[in-house]
Amino acid sequence: MEKRAKAILALEDGRVFTGTSFGAPGTRAGEVVFNTSMTGYQEILTDPSYCDQIVTMTYPLIGNYGVNEEDFESAHPYLSGFIVREYSRVWSNWRGEKSLDVFLKENNIPAITGIDTRALTKHIRSQGAMRGVISTEDLNVDNLVKKAKSFPGLVGRDLVREVTCQKLYSYSERGKYHIFVIDCGVKKNILRELKAQDCRVTVGPASTDAEEILKINPDGVLVSNGPGDPAALPYIINTVKKLIPRVPIMGICLGHQILGLALGGKTYKLKFGHRGGNQPAKELSSGRVSITAENHGFGVDIASLDTEEIEVTHINLNDRTVEGIRHKHYPCFSVQYHPESSPGPHDAKLLFEKFINLCSSFSSHPAHL
Repeated sequence: MEKRAKAILALEDGRVFTGTSFGAPGTRAGEVVFNTSMTGYQEILTDPSYCDQIVTMTYPLIGNYGVNEEDFESAHPYLSGFIVREYSRVWSNWRGEKSLDVFLKENNIPAITGIDTRALTKHIRSQGAMRGVISTEDLNVDNLVKKAKSFPGLVGRDLVREVTCQKLYSYSERGKYHIFVIDCGVKKNILRELKAQDCRVTVGPASTDAEEILKINPDGVLVSNGPGDPAALPYIINTVKKLIPRVPIMGICLGHQILGLALGGKTYKLKFGHRGGNQPAKELSSGRVSITAENHGFGVDIASLDTEEIEVTHINLNDRTVEGIRHKHYPCFSVQYHPESSPGPHDAKLLFEKFINLCSSFSSHPAHL
């Protein structure tokens, strides 16, 4: 059996974990976070929202069903590194095309296995998400801690420019309703869900301004998920501000935070974020609780919202953070969680139908909304 090289994970506070390497060799820094999903590691790896992050999987055995391109959420991974308790060298699935190890090597992503991911997760929950470095080259702990401290972190950084598309493209050319997607790092399953709702889907770079969007006369605009600090995206916030009175808008994850900022609210960094497929979100109007898929490290400050104009529609039952908002007069709403799941439960898929119904109502009676 192939002998694995030594690998080290060093955190900015001096905590060090030693394991063995798989994936690509090298040294990479990022914000160390954890995801509690039991399956779906390849969808997690290809979610652009993980740009500049090192992802820890809390489920202990990872890699056992291999990788297949059909389930990718973007063209390639944007994360900086991957951490697992036990990497399964043996993989088996009728849809599998290659091993996780090969996939990570192909995309130059270093990974570490054989560390105590339970202890790491408890440390992050206690101390908060923090900067870290994975290395198979430099095994000097002091050097690695210094490198971790030198990583700029996520606050104040525009990472959307690193993941957004470079030009307009059509994802679906036929459909009853035309939806424009502002690509902040959109997952493919969001586009698939819009297509399933009989939508013609046009995707544009995050830098597309309001006038360009309105020129194509969409029935609705979706602001997608994406990485980094929403407050570092004034150009997208200004675009959404201009669109709010003129077209129905749905925001997902980062798109939710951007809508909150466009409506005059504020955002803040969560201690360790929500990442996984088991987050309970309560709809306040009905009392219904959905188990949701989430991936975010920032949130909308509930106290900053103008309750005369904005209604909080959902809250997270774990920590009471904002999970959804809507404007009381304009046709726009957003959710912090991922209604398209992938990976995760399907409890919230009906929100796409709600969005299309909003687009239909606005198209029929724009003066009344």
